[in-house]
Amino acid sequence: MQTRLWMVGALLTATLFGGAATAQDAPPTKILFLGKEPDHPYGSHMYMHTSGVLAECARLTPGIETVVSHGWPQDPQTLEGVKTIVIYTNPAAELLLDGPHRDQVQAMVRNGVGLVTIHWASTVKKENLERLGPTWLEILGGTWVSNVGLAWGKAPLRQLQPDHPICRGWTEYEIDDEFYLNPVIQDAKPLLQVRAPNGQDVVVGWVYERPGGGRSFATTLGHPYKNFQIEAFRRMILNGVLWTAKREVPPSGAPVTLSEEALKLPPQP
Repeated sequence: MQTRLWMVGALLTATLFGGAATAQDAPPTKILFLGKEPDHPYGSHMYMHTSGVLAECARLTPGIETVVSHGWPQDPQTLEGVKTIVIYTNPAAELLLDGPHRDQVQAMVRNGVGLVTIHWASTVKKENLERLGPTWLEILGGTWVSNVGLAWGKAPLRQLQPDHPICRGWTEYEIDDEFYLNPVIQDAKPLLQVRAPNGQDVVVGWVYERPGGGRSFATTLGHPYKNFQIEAFRRMILNGVLWTAKREVPPSGAPVTLSEEALKLPPQP
């Protein structure tokens, strides 16, 4: 009887500690952030700096590993294990589909790697729409055509799907940004909306669950760096990062609190 009880106890202990070890040994969720040098006046389109700030926010979630790259990584090992790509650059359709790494991109997408595009990265150039548009829309579910229709102003940022995980932990607030008018929403679901100064309701964020199993989240917001200093704005982006990486978004949203020093812009060149 004692022998049998000892065996049961040993089995239970092994199961409990074995399960804990497995959870602790689980590979981290790797997020790749892509940026480039600014192409607008200081304080806007701060691609690399912003990517670094967002990566620092991402690491506040346990089990997240980040890599920040200037453009597409040259070392193939950088891409190993990536669960989501976050792009803050000029039009990402060209970045992803008009280079020697096109096949790498399409293989990752087919394998369910997530995608987050911010501001200008959520677009395709007008002259490339016919050539790149169909593939781009298959990946992102929607796009803005650069540069067809722009407006700048302040407007409440509305959640069109308040129950979506990307909308956790923040509520409607007034945003001051550059709005891309008339986005093309193909298979994606509109998520965020503003009313532009001309009175037009404009979708500024959408989500797409690809048939192959991957997830995409795009927002056309993010022109001025000051918006990334707003906690609600960072949370919206980081919620999207977790959602596309198929990580659970906490009920209160992703942790994004950084020090004032960490959120400062670098010195102006």
